[in-house]
Amino acid sequence: MNVVFDLGGVVVCWKPDVLIAASFDDAATRTRVRREIIDHADWLALDRGVLPKSEAVLRAALRTGLAVAAVETFLDSVPPALTVVPETVALMRRVRAQGHRLYCLSNMQQASIAWLEREHDYWDVFDGAVISSRIHLIKPEPAIYAHLLQSFGLRGEETVFIDDTAINLPPAQAFGIKTVHFENAAQCERALRFIGGLD
Repeated sequence: MNVVFDLGGVVVCWKPDVLIAASFDDAATRTRVRREIIDHADWLALDRGVLPKSEAVLRAALRTGLAVAAVETFLDSVPPALTVVPETVALMRRVRAQGHRLYCLSNMQQASIAWLEREHDYWDVFDGAVISSRIHLIKPEPAIYAHLLQSFGLRGEETVFIDDTAINLPPAQAFGIKTVHFENAAQCERALRFIGGLD
């Protein structure tokens, strides 16, 4: 079985509201940052790897009215906030130890993936990785799932995809891929046992 893990919200923590609250004291500013940075189309452009960070900072400063330095500091705080979920890493190692092949498929900005690759040691469990900013495709676009299968010669019916974002699952299912909507490592392990991705 091929088991494909998302990164943010699954292997590493991704809690944008906590990050915003740690960076900005004012409630109105927090709301504006959430709307005009995290939930803005420019964030997806960063995930896709088609918008330079420097330009994203300037555009976000204009939208929010924040100083350029404040926006840059906030974006710089994102990669270190992606802390490891140890229970998921332990699960990945158990799955790997049973002879299954592991991959990751993630929407991830260039600065964040560079940080994760530099700071963490779980990469040895993966047989391959598809990172949105490196191929200019993002979930839930069908093309990114096709890229995963084609790049590593995987069969959809022999593959399980794990993601914490529900809208990313149906496009994978269209390729015959089994899916798990991730809530926590224990729930994910039960789901993998049920569908045959873990003994």
